[in-house]
Amino acid sequence: MGNAEELFDRRIINPPSLPPPRGYSHGILVRGGELLFLGGQDGSDAEGRMAPDLVGQFRQALANLRAVVEAAGGTLQDVVKLNLFVRDRRAYLEQRKALGEVFRSFFGGYYPAMALFEVSGFFREEALVEIEGIAVIPPRAKGGTDRGSAGATADVRDVPPHQ
Repeated sequence: MGNAEELFDRRIINPPSLPPPRGYSHGILVRGGELLFLGGQDGSDAEGRMAPDLVGQFRQALANLRAVVEAAGGTLQDVVKLNLFVRDRRAYLEQRKALGEVFRSFFGGYYPAMALFEVSGFFREEALVEIEGIAVIPPRAKGGTDRGSAGATADVRDVPPHQ
């Protein structure tokens, strides 16, 4: 039998019967790995400060997601699904180029399956964007990165099974 990394496979699914995706993928098929559900992240930094603009909040929200994925032993290329929630769709569309540059600075040319939703508000009144998602963390070969090693002070703990 092969090593654990051979049991992990991820394929981008973009059927020709759908319009070509731009800035996202229609689907990602994954075999193996561990699911990481990413809670909604707004543009708050560790001290609770929030950038005053959409692009700054988007950048911080992606940085927050990256911190969670790395604390679990993954990278942003392990993210397979993102939901973006924005307060103002028109503002998002007007700043799409700058937002795309920020996105590519985190994800490179990789695009998870994504959806965009306009919402009336967030928990923090000054929030303009929130991002949640799902990552599939591949198994690591012996000598590879241990889960949680990226975040030395991260609170990573096992949850006991429901009784």
